[in-house]
Amino acid sequence: MSFNREDILQQAKEKNVRFIRLQFTDLLGTIKNVEIPVSQLEKALDNKMMFDGSSIEGYVRIEESDMYLYPDLDTWVIFPWVTENRVARLICDIYMPDGTPFAGDPRGILKRNLKEAEDLGFSAMNVGPEPEFFLFKTDEKGEPTTELNDQGGYFDLAPTDLGENCRREIVLTLEEMGFEIEASHHEVAPGQHEIDFKYANAVKAADQIQTFKLVVKTIARQHGLHASFMPKPLVGMNGSGMHCHQSLFEDGKNAFYDEKDKLGLSENARYYMAGVLRHARALASITNPTVNSYKRLVPGYEAPCYVAWSASNRSPMIRIPASRGLSTRIEVRNPDPAANPYLALSVMLKAGLDGIRNKLSLPTPTDRNIYVMTEEERVEDGIPSLPMDLKEALEETLRDEVICEALGDHALAHFYELKEIEWDMYRTQVHQWERDQYLTLY
Repeated sequence: MSFNREDILQQAKEKNVRFIRLQFTDLLGTIKNVEIPVSQLEKALDNKMMFDGSSIEGYVRIEESDMYLYPDLDTWVIFPWVTENRVARLICDIYMPDGTPFAGDPRGILKRNLKEAEDLGFSAMNVGPEPEFFLFKTDEKGEPTTELNDQGGYFDLAPTDLGENCRREIVLTLEEMGFEIEASHHEVAPGQHEIDFKYANAVKAADQIQTFKLVVKTIARQHGLHASFMPKPLVGMNGSGMHCHQSLFEDGKNAFYDEKDKLGLSENARYYMAGVLRHARALASITNPTVNSYKRLVPGYEAPCYVAWSASNRSPMIRIPASRGLSTRIEVRNPDPAANPYLALSVMLKAGLDGIRNKLSLPTPTDRNIYVMTEEERVEDGIPSLPMDLKEALEETLRDEVICEALGDHALAHFYELKEIEWDMYRTQVHQWERDQYLTLY
């Protein structure tokens, strides 16, 4: 739905909106906001709301901290769960005082990469994300525990799926906020859920992922539960992914579809896939950005850890869903919901465009279960692995000029610095597993 300035001011008055959250996303993917009273709404719509960028992860130094919030009017929405002193939201782009876009704004980075796609003739990148999450019980203080609220499995119903009522309320809330929900169901692991919403252009899809996370956590809390998008919260169970279905459009037509091809895939689709596969190891630090992400990318739990593709096999990193025509798309399966969606879509798009620009050759599809292949068989078939940990992934990113360019110098430098700190904290920590394994043995 589109809004103009008059629409927003009128709705704010008619719906008795008292506060507006001007939202944006930091480099690590965390939602931030500046809340203003409705009396300041017109000032915000004039792009005159300023904030301190030096307080935000990955933004700027304290001596260059003044930044401006430019609201995207089409992101206006009133939160349904606040009935008194109502609260609305606008998602913002970040600008410098001289009126130029801030180079470290993740939303701006995605827009910059989409402009490159447009320059190549592609009018849109459509994305259908599938973020998964766990529901945990909270303790008497309201703090999250690791106790699951059900023992359900894939597609289970209540009473086995005790999260059904919470999930249903999440769906209703999302629909009230303008989402078109396609399906919701219990996932493979106990306590794990998935809600799928209709594809959208890349910026809107990334906005929706951030809004989705906010709604899921808010409604879960009202049910006495804690929703977590941590990629691998429990050992021995499937982790949570965020498969990203994606396609490029050209003059209103799906540039990935060719009815004459035996798989229905155009040359552009094949080049795009080849690019994503070529840069897969380098983009992993963005699509799988935490130490914990690599606990999910291991064999045996349906998460892809090998760089390959197939139209009939879910073990590779890229799968081709069966739908054709306007619905022809590729599904990149390794991203997880801890990823900053703006950056994750940026690097996947940039990799795909590199494939198209250079007409990269697509490897032979892998139609057998990669998990049961030996290492020798994988080497023989030319199937590399994704990085085994965050440190390896960061090193791969720095070696890849295409992925570095997708992020830009500012975001790359600050992201790498933050992630090196995270890795060092993890590396120097003594974990419970080590005490259990070694304390009495040595």
